[in-house]
Amino acid sequence: MIKTPPYLQPGDTIGLVCPAGYMAMEKAAECVRVLTEEWGYKVKLGKTIGGDSSTYFSGTDEVRLADFQQMLDDEEVKAVLCARGGYGMGRIIDDIDFKQFKKHPKWIVGYSDITVLHSHLYSQYYISSLHAPMAGAFNDGASTNPFVQSLRSALEGKKARYQCEPHEFNRKGEAVGELVGGNLALLAHLVGTNSELKTRGRILFIEDIGEYVYNIDRMFYQLKRSGRLSKLAGLIIGGFTDMKDTERPFGKTAYESIQDVVSEYGYPVCYGFPVSHEKENYALKIGVGYKLKIGKGKVILEE
Repeated sequence: MIKTPPYLQPGDTIGLVCPAGYMAMEKAAECVRVLTEEWGYKVKLGKTIGGDSSTYFSGTDEVRLADFQQMLDDEEVKAVLCARGGYGMGRIIDDIDFKQFKKHPKWIVGYSDITVLHSHLYSQYYISSLHAPMAGAFNDGASTNPFVQSLRSALEGKKARYQCEPHEFNRKGEAVGELVGGNLALLAHLVGTNSELKTRGRILFIEDIGEYVYNIDRMFYQLKRSGRLSKLAGLIIGGFTDMKDTERPFGKTAYESIQDVVSEYGYPVCYGFPVSHEKENYALKIGVGYKLKIGKGKVILEE
């Protein structure tokens, strides 16, 4: 059975770190304000928030590893919110010491590049984590929208019930299983590593951003050929935003390509679910049991 970290109580401390790409402190300031003034938590800032870096990363591998490790081991910190994704978690994942974390797990929050961490925690230690909005989602008055608020509800231990409109490509049906997934590019890159996602009997969700359509096709075939798609309980296709095409067009949209790849399977498939790199990004608990209902009039995902 999945091990679920303790949910947060008022006054608990959330650690804020950048284990991958760089984020300026001013970009995280509104997140800190909302967490402390409106949600009632304390915030401990990592050295990688607005860190001393002139590169894409928030710091060297050593600096990012040490910062994340400190938050992981800090007994005062009850959850670790990754301020942003980008790229970099795959460079340090094998050097993180999870010994203390396994004894006293805490919620790890993030998406995009943090997919590496989510998949590793689930596959190696069977510990749940949160695929959810990060610091940037709080900006421009967006902290009150249902997607950022879904993070608050998840941290407080409230059971989720999400609904979205049907899509013409949907394959109707019901599925029950542990929910796993994340960013398509990262899930494909994890195949063959010790962080590779276990998908048999699970409900898999996938999203991506900024890819060429042929890359989406290639990565789905990678998941298919590695057996990641054959024994699913259900499949949730989220946002595929800012897609690009080659000068000589690929000939299909991302969703059309995905539909072709999974056409031989019989499990229910939902397209257009609100999990993405955009504002529409509900908090999802990795490894927790969910029920997916795909009907003619609506789609429901609930714990």
